[in-house]
Amino acid sequence: EVQLQASGGGLVQAGGSLRLSCRASGFFGFTFDEAAIGWFRQAPLKEREGVICISSSGGSTYSADSVKGRFIISRDNARNTVYLQMNSLKSEDTAVYYCAVKAEGGYCPTEIRYYDYWGQGTLVTVSS
Repeated sequence: EVQLQASGGGLVQAGGSLRLSCRASGFFGFTFDEAAIGWFRQAPLKEREGVICISSSGGSTYSADSVKGRFIISRDNARNTVYLQMNSLKSEDTAVYYCAVKAEGGYCPTEIRYYDYWGQGTLVTVSS
């Protein structure tokens, strides 16, 4: 089964930057470079929300307007890893960040329920 390991979270001051990584393993029946990978976040007392996704072809789809122009997603297929570069961080970006895999099709789903595998999350705390 696909396993995802998210890392790179931590405490950062508002206006700062962090880069999250999501390393995937255990593929069977499909490969990492065939999959779309999404980043999600869940703040305290809030529902999990989509942030951004990268398709198998490398195109990115933003789910959260609030991160446009600040967050960038990229992938390194040789390392089975997706990165989330977060710049100009704000206190409202504080959340646990999760990565997830959409196994088939290579496209970014419009709904969270279409993702097949999830990582354990990494905490990002932005102090104001």
